[in-house]
Amino acid sequence: MSRVLVAMSGGVDSSVAAALLIADGHEVVGATMKLWGGDSDSGCCSVADVEDARRVAQQLGIAHHVFNFGSDFDAHVVEPYVAAHAEGRTPNPCVECNRHLKFDRFLRRATQLGFDAVATGHHARVVRHPAGGRYRLRRGVDQAKDQSYVLHMLDQAALARTLLPVGALTKAEVRTRAADLGLRTAAKPDSQDVCFITSTGGRHAFLGSRIPLRPGLVIDDDSGEVMGSVPAVELVTVGQRRGLGDAGDARRRYVVDVDLAAATVTVGPRPPMMERLAVGGLTWVDEPVAAGASVLVQCSAHGDAVPAVFDVDGESDGEVDGAGAGVRFEQPHRVVAPGQSVVLYDGDDVLGGGVALASASALADGRL
Repeated sequence: MSRVLVAMSGGVDSSVAAALLIADGHEVVGATMKLWGGDSDSGCCSVADVEDARRVAQQLGIAHHVFNFGSDFDAHVVEPYVAAHAEGRTPNPCVECNRHLKFDRFLRRATQLGFDAVATGHHARVVRHPAGGRYRLRRGVDQAKDQSYVLHMLDQAALARTLLPVGALTKAEVRTRAADLGLRTAAKPDSQDVCFITSTGGRHAFLGSRIPLRPGLVIDDDSGEVMGSVPAVELVTVGQRRGLGDAGDARRRYVVDVDLAAATVTVGPRPPMMERLAVGGLTWVDEPVAAGASVLVQCSAHGDAVPAVFDVDGESDGEVDGAGAGVRFEQPHRVVAPGQSVVLYDGDDVLGGGVALASASALADGRL
């Protein structure tokens, strides 16, 4: 059996992942990544989480280490997150954490220490095709907890050395396994998505301490009238409905455009829709998808995958100039904010993914 380094976050999923690998006969060691040194109340980066991971490792009878990757986390996750908001994009920090920390920095450390593979508690599955030995990344069995979306950047080299033991279990089954083993994390609540954004301060407090946040006017798309204001245009996302103030007429309004330079937010009575979405920074689990191929596209971690066609206008250079990669939806789709991850599936299999590039206003107006 293999020597496996398990990324133990202090949560129930990674605790059970380690237990399952031990039961399968692997030589298992646990390690917790200390990523964020600031305030955290999300349940994945606090001192208490490190202690939970250490105590679970002790219960399981395995060694436990703590790796301080704080500088890497700041450089590859926090700083790009701040820069994206300053430029009017809506980033996905969990994707970048997986890309740069859990399946790069952590994997490289495992190699240096002589481990054969790494494992995490993600709800997704790695499946090796019997013919040819190529690897597939597949949705977790528990569709409600599936995390394949945030792992779409994993390629063949990474998948060959990655184990995802809880992907074949439902969340209820994971908790039952933990309870049966008497693990201290059995009933621990799931962590929130962004570990460095506290529930008390929110994005406004976090970003406001790092970049200037400018108040903006809310403009009605039809009449051009000023409907109210927002405290920070950098925090407004296209398609957003909440947090736009009350115009006094009880009508729902959706953000259809954000103009950072003019500090204005344009709203309309209907969510902005799009037919084509330009996608850049594409990575593939295996071979690239051919232009014209039918795919399922998921544009948020908890969204539904919808039918689309992968297309390429001219040379796929990843730029939004009418000549790049993108997807054409079979039915009009709500506008996807620039910066969001766009993941392509074939059934339950992840094909690859990238980042939404096109400006929401251009798409909403039908110019692309």
